[in-house]
Amino acid sequence: MLNISWPSLPSLNIFSSSPRQAIKLPPAKVHETETAHQKPARALKHLLKLDHVENGLFDRRQLPSQMSHVSILLAAILWKFPAARSSFLQGADANDLGRIYESQMSEVVKWKDSPAELTTLDWHSHLGCREFDRAFVDFFEDELTRLDYDWKQVVNEYLFQGQEPVFDSIMASLGLPLIHLAYAFEMNSREIGMEALGLAATCHSETYTSLATSTHSTQESTYQQRSLFDILDRVGDDQSFDGLFPTAGSDNLETLLISPNTALLDHWGAWKIENPLEQFRESQQLAVALLIGTSEGDSSGYYDWFFAMVLASSHAVRVMLPMIPAQFQIPLVRQWWLNALAIYISQLRPEIKLDRIRHYDSKEKDWEWVAQQAVTGAFSTDASFVQTTRVLKAQAETWGDHDRFFLKAAVRFVAEFKGWRGNFVGCQI
Repeated sequence: MLNISWPSLPSLNIFSSSPRQAIKLPPAKVHETETAHQKPARALKHLLKLDHVENGLFDRRQLPSQMSHVSILLAAILWKFPAARSSFLQGADANDLGRIYESQMSEVVKWKDSPAELTTLDWHSHLGCREFDRAFVDFFEDELTRLDYDWKQVVNEYLFQGQEPVFDSIMASLGLPLIHLAYAFEMNSREIGMEALGLAATCHSETYTSLATSTHSTQESTYQQRSLFDILDRVGDDQSFDGLFPTAGSDNLETLLISPNTALLDHWGAWKIENPLEQFRESQQLAVALLIGTSEGDSSGYYDWFFAMVLASSHAVRVMLPMIPAQFQIPLVRQWWLNALAIYISQLRPEIKLDRIRHYDSKEKDWEWVAQQAVTGAFSTDASFVQTTRVLKAQAETWGDHDRFFLKAAVRFVAEFKGWRGNFVGCQI
């Protein structure tokens, strides 16, 4: 949620490999939608273009729309797991991806004309204006013609360059602009890329800019710690948060960030990064633990949707790290950490029980089983459910899973899941 003002980088190439990368990770796999011949890919290409033409950037809750996400996720799973693909297509209508797409229609808002068009002279003055979502997407698509239809160069120019780059607000709105951008890279989709820029522009907020420049953010923390798990232990014991909020919910985030909470910033700044790769790995494990290790026990089956967003945005950071210059990598990870920390406090600092993952008996279930449940199960139309299963698999692929930590988390999540809890009240966070 933090916005950091980085210097202009006029010759930046976000796709060159830096010999001094802060966090060295291989690029995430790209699923080509434009040239692929598989049936799910062709269907996905059509649905992405349909969504791009018909639907606005925000849903009825004023949250960045996840309309296209479930179709993207299911198609990616189908490409990766032949057994799931066979199960999905056997005896099924060829338009099942379309059926799933249609199931999301109740939450979407059709495009509405913006109050005015935007140009290179005035676009910056409309940052944060959500009623200009159509105008921003049109503006960025016009920029495609100037840059020979190279959507990645448009992203490069508007994310990283200028005195106040759009990248400053990429983690706003629970990190959904960043999640959308990561999908653009994973699917090599210029439509999603331009939508992601539109989200970053319309979700821009002076709240985050002021947080970055506040005196609190530049003061040294009262302690330092390498482990995020240890920091959250201290947050859980910090009495300054006791009674701060009567109930969990998204409105708590505004309370924390509009008038920066000193204790929040102290814990945020306490993270001492000495081994970036290893500590990023731990941050991804923490994201898993926040979702799976804080659920309300075997009989509930309801998981915290806000922690699902923490997990999804962690994966988006992983996708983007190899694509951005070294000097942007640690600031991006720190933005994610502030986001995760603020959400943890807003959700009333639940106890994290790692044994819910480590000691879980997955009963020899494997990733194929997880994929089949995501594709054909009762929650196959729930974008956050499907997203969670795919992210857990991606983390296992990134770091290895010799202790089956990620698989156990995925199996437990799929086996227990009955729905989401979490009070989103529609504030523009």
